[in-house]
Amino acid sequence: MAGFPKLKICGVRDGAFARRAEELGVDYLGFIFAEKSPRYVAPDAAAAIAATLGRAKLVGVFTTSTIDEILEIARKIPLDVVQLHSREYGADEISRLKAAGLEVWQLGAKEGAVNVADFVNPREGAVAPDAVLLDGWAGALCGGTGRRADWEFASELALAGVRVVLAGGLSSANIGGAAATGCAVLDVNSSLEESPGVKSLALLEDLFHEIGSLGVREKLSKNPILQTSKTPSSESND
Repeated sequence: MAGFPKLKICGVRDGAFARRAEELGVDYLGFIFAEKSPRYVAPDAAAAIAATLGRAKLVGVFTTSTIDEILEIARKIPLDVVQLHSREYGADEISRLKAAGLEVWQLGAKEGAVNVADFVNPREGAVAPDAVLLDGWAGALCGGTGRRADWEFASELALAGVRVVLAGGLSSANIGGAAATGCAVLDVNSSLEESPGVKSLALLEDLFHEIGSLGVREKLSKNPILQTSKTPSSESND
């Protein structure tokens, strides 16, 4: 998928689906280890699926697990990336994960709670994640809701040099526009399901067919966000 953002498919629970996604060219496959999620997969089951895979990088999604629990699961699978789908993890926790050789993605704050400068110029001494995840919010819930994230904010972050993982309501119908935001990774989940937690091979094929049919120039020309957004160099410092 040259010229296209990296693609992650999350909520994987089925080995045949995971293997087909890898054959089609997915970059990341995500396992959700939040027990309250309908897409939860037990670590032993995830490890069994992982053992049948080769090229795709593996992401573990965590919400309330301790760092010791995360590290144990990361070794078992093994994981390449830890996605902290919570703002409760701080610099010390991120440091421990990075020291173990793991890439760390962390959920960004709810839209309107932060601005671009908070991401581009973090506090002195702060340990930043390797990427910021932007997801769709439904009240106090974030992730797995099918709600879109704030694409304009995602574009602003990407243009400012922040590595952004864009999730929330991505599907074959809008994947081209999502790609044009400039985000580094697109994270697709519920749109590939027949029911919560049950992925569809047919919907997976549709997604990759749509990606294959899109030209990069077409995606960029049709995205109004990038046409109107300012580059970082043209913005005021006020």
